[in-house]
Amino acid sequence: MTRKNNWAIFAVAVMLGLSFTACKDTKTLQENEHLNAQVAELQKENGQVGSDLETMTAARDALTKENEKLKAEIKELKTKHSGKKASSRKRRRA
Repeated sequence: MTRKNNWAIFAVAVMLGLSFTACKDTKTLQENEHLNAQVAELQKENGQVGSDLETMTAARDALTKENEKLKAEIKELKTKHSGKKASSRKRRRA
């Protein structure tokens, strides 16, 4: 979220700065157009990064959930296995 806000603030600042400092000079106008194009591209990339972040966060959460499930299964299997060993020992002693 902070990155999105930073990029948005940066974009607004660049755009405002460009509008205040723009003059009729052709070279300056071309530079402004180029910078506006760069800002637009950065905003597009920022949107994609935000989307990628959400996708990766969802994938991480799913993997964490699956990992916890597998850990619970392992713990359950170990408990069952330990119970069988203990009952086998009792039978042998009798």
